[in-house]
Order: sequence, then C-alpha cells, then structure tokens
Amino acid sequence: MSRLRNCAGGESVSVNDILKCLGTRSFSTLLLVPALILISPLSGIPGVPTLGALAILLVTAQVIAGRRQLWLPQMILRRKLKTGTFMAGLRWLQRPVDFIDRHTHRRLAFLSHRPFSVLAVAICMALAATMPFLELLPMATSLAATGIAILSTGMMVSDGLVMLLGYATVGGWVSLLGWLLLSATGG
Repeated sequence: MSRLRNCAGGESVSVNDILKCLGTRSFSTLLLVPALILISPLSGIPGVPTLGALAILLVTAQVIAGRRQLWLPQMILRRKLKTGTFMAGLRWLQRPVDFIDRHTHRRLAFLSHRPFSVLAVAICMALAATMPFLELLPMATSLAATGIAILSTGMMVSDGLVMLLGYATVGGWVSLLGWLLLSATGG
C-alpha cells in the first residue's frame, strides 16, 4: 500500500504511474490492484468496473500467453483518477490489506504455482469477462472482484489455502450469476 501511496502526486494519478510503482513483472499484484479497486466503493462509478475488467483481462491474457513482462496500450496507461479519489480508495483498502498480511502464510504452496496458477488465472479471466455486462447492477461486480482478489493474493503469497477460499468465492459468484440468469428468464 505504501508503494501505491507514493505514486500519487499532483492532481491525478494515471494507470502508468501505478504500474511504475508496482513494477511490470508481478502479475499477481497487477491482478490484485484492479480487483481491490472493484471491491471498493469506486466500483459504483460508471465505467470503473469495465475499465477494471479490461485491465484484468489484459493481465490474465498475458499470463496465459507466457509473457514475462506486462504490456498495456497507451489508451489505458493514460487513464487517470483524481488523486483524492485514489487516496480515498487506498484508505478504504488499508484494513483489508492489513488483515491479509496477518492471516496469510505459505501453506499448500503447490496450489499457487504452475499448473494450478494457470487455472486460477483462467478463472480470473472468465470472471472479468462477465463484469462489463453486469456493470448496470450497483456493486454486482464486487463478488467477482473478490474472487479475483483472493486468488491473486493466494498466488502472490504462495498460500494454497487462500487459493481454495478463492475457488469457493468463485463458486458463490457462479451461483449468483446463475440465479440472476434464471430470474431474468423467468426460470
């Protein structure tokens, strides 16, 4: 979190500024940041869930393709948030991040590495692909983003138990999505 705070200078912070602070090789961190933003109240701002989903899709596609360093188009790198909004989001996230730091350990680490990590990344990609379609439902993308955040945290800290919790959260998202589809079709 302190790395992210340090990249907020001036009136706004761009995606490029954030990437420079995080580095472009830590794919699980680069999955976690947009997921955390989508869990926060910022996800209620029109367009933020779609932008976050696009960022997640670009990262996951590059992981699956085997890239070693992240590439993003200039259009995304130039996108900006007001520094005040960005800092408010970081303040909101501080308690969950502190909780994660206290409760994650290296357990069942094999679940957080290849080939299992590729499965987790593919699931994150599928979740992100649903987000733009559900943006009209207030905060509906937050459960999917929670699954992505938990899976990416598990990969980042090599905690397979956290990965299993992420899969359970994804199961909840799939159940919710199924219920929404059945309700919409009258089934």
